[in-house]
Amino acid sequence: MSTLSLHRATSASATERPQPTSRRPKRNLQSRITGIIVAAIVIVQVYPLAWLFITSVRTEQDFAGGNPFAFPTQITFDNYARAFANGNLGLNILNSLIVTVGAIVVIVFLGMMGAYALQVLGFRFSKFVRGLFLIGIIVPVQVALVPLFVDYAQAGLLNTYQSIIIPLAGFALPTSVYLFSSFYEYIPSEIYEAASLDGAGPYRIFGQITLPLSVNTMVTVAMVNSIFIWNDFIFANTFVLTDGLKTIPLGLQNYIGAMGKVDWTATFAAVCVSITPLLLVFLILNRAMTYSLASGATKG
Repeated sequence: MSTLSLHRATSASATERPQPTSRRPKRNLQSRITGIIVAAIVIVQVYPLAWLFITSVRTEQDFAGGNPFAFPTQITFDNYARAFANGNLGLNILNSLIVTVGAIVVIVFLGMMGAYALQVLGFRFSKFVRGLFLIGIIVPVQVALVPLFVDYAQAGLLNTYQSIIIPLAGFALPTSVYLFSSFYEYIPSEIYEAASLDGAGPYRIFGQITLPLSVNTMVTVAMVNSIFIWNDFIFANTFVLTDGLKTIPLGLQNYIGAMGKVDWTATFAAVCVSITPLLLVFLILNRAMTYSLASGATKG
């Protein structure tokens, strides 16, 4: 009898208990909206590259006479041969590579050393000096073109790699110092104190402790600045006077013929060739950045 009463009480409580509302439809709606947004972003990012490659293998008559956004009726790779024949594309890529690598080395080295002095070592008026670096972020590059041109002309630096590397590194240095300083704030001070008690000086501490832990930030700084340096036009157009030192943005002007006639298919082929090294470097550095973020700090 007691068992029957207990069973009835359990059944009554079960019927009176409010049933949990199903959240699955809401989650499905959110996942669908997220998927649509991600797909839209991917299309916006990938479509220009896909259209650029498709156009680079179209014939000149097909591009001029048909729908420029349609698939090619005939595929040809003569555009790439014409791109190398009509312009110094190989030399332009080499010049851009020299400028990019040189500027990145200067940016990473000086930014890392400056942030180490400001954040780790510390000195009087270090916060004031850091504020001066941050003010440099808001200075437009156009302000320095005429003074730099005059100074380069007097110093004999016009039409050299240095004339492009120096301003590119100088205007990117404030951001680099800020990124490295922000990272150094998260390194425990006990590590530096222990190294100092062991007799390590500031240079040894930097080389054996700070530098290995800064790999992820170094990769981030290189990734952020390499894109802008590779595509820089304003400094190269101002300080480069001969074809032998033209970078890729300047070299693409060679495909503009008389009366403004442009060989579009060859130009698109040249653009495809010019962005390939940047894409490869970006993929390599992206993997290195992911690896460093996952294991760089824990190894220290």
